[in-house]
Amino acid sequence: MITDITYQFESHTQASRFINELQHWDKQSVKAKLFAKSSMVKVSYEFDGKGFDYTCSDLDDLASAHKGAEY
Repeated sequence: MITDITYQFESHTQASRFINELQHWDKQSVKAKLFAKSSMVKVSYEFDGKGFDYTCSDLDDLASAHKGAEY
């Protein structure tokens, strides 16, 4: 199952830093897309649907560290 989460950041710069950190992220393979002229990022990844989704939790923590939150 593909999971999509959109995050809103305080600035375009913080959104870019979040994406940059995801490029070197070792927890799960994710795809991230910065919306044009925006401070929003869409993250997609595959979740097997079993148990707790730690990837979502880890992404939320990382976004929060960059002053972002789920939209």
